[in-house]
Amino acid sequence: MTAKARDLIISYTEDLQLLRTGVQKFWFGILLLTLAIAPWAGASLGGNYIPYLLNLTGISVIVALGVNLIIGWAGLISLGQAAFLAVGAYTSGILVNQLGFPFGLALIAAGLFSGLLGLIVGLPALRLKGLYLALATLAFQFILQHILVHAESLTGGPNGMMVPRPKYLDTDIRYYYIITSIAVLLAFGMTNLARSRFGRAFIALRDSDVAAEAVGVNLAYYKTLAFGLSSAYTGIAGSLFAHYYNYIGPDHFTLPLSIEYIVMIIVGGIGSILGSILGAIFITLMPEGVRLLESWAREIAPHLVFPDLRAIVVGAVLILFIAFEPEGLAGRWRKIKEYWTEWPF
Repeated sequence: MTAKARDLIISYTEDLQLLRTGVQKFWFGILLLTLAIAPWAGASLGGNYIPYLLNLTGISVIVALGVNLIIGWAGLISLGQAAFLAVGAYTSGILVNQLGFPFGLALIAAGLFSGLLGLIVGLPALRLKGLYLALATLAFQFILQHILVHAESLTGGPNGMMVPRPKYLDTDIRYYYIITSIAVLLAFGMTNLARSRFGRAFIALRDSDVAAEAVGVNLAYYKTLAFGLSSAYTGIAGSLFAHYYNYIGPDHFTLPLSIEYIVMIIVGGIGSILGSILGAIFITLMPEGVRLLESWAREIAPHLVFPDLRAIVVGAVLILFIAFEPEGLAGRWRKIKEYWTEWPF
């Protein structure tokens, strides 16, 4: 039996299985083992800095999954993802600081409240699309920024607020396992969602809302649901972000951050769960490479004034991927697998 024949799905039950073959189960086990030992290996090589980068990457992966759901699957453009990250962060901080909620309960509440607010913000999607919808979500970003700055009794205003980290998560390595576990669970949840009628409805909505409505897809329901689920993912990431940094302020949740999350899914692959993960890893770790490039350049020419290389590199990477690899890193990985599967033919 050829590799192509082994990959054929012959029943609906097989289609719903996440890990259908022994090879897939083996590599998934290797992945879990790698995730388990990554912070310890990183700490032995670079101290706390590598676990810190791993934690930032895990938070970005969760947000990128939510962004890909709304843009890559449902085809709805949103420029307000940083605002939902702020909602989750401030909700968790307020619940813990002012109402004495435990971390776990505050985390769940942050996701639920962000999802509820996403349903409300998604209401304009019932009548708007394309650039107009993007402008509506952009307006929400600016409105929330204004609230964060001026509602000082609740948010701390421009000074922000301190958000305590639980004592049992006092180290980066311990916090890593919480972030990674949540990211893996949410990725599996989205994989299941993609194979359900909800995922198929989102994709139908993205490809053609007229055709989707013609075959019985409730556009109002699925558009608002897409906003709600995407916002819930981002709200959970916001709660993790707040407790990890111990401090949040309005400057943490600006429009450039929303754009950066969109860049993640373009670089990784729009409409792909693997693309969300690869894009988040690439864009989160890229500043470290830029920092090394800046250090190298300053050593060579210390008398020159260098611009913000990070913004330049992000822009250049985005242009190159759009021009030469529009399917992103996930598309390139798929092509590599197909090449080795069919080699030498």
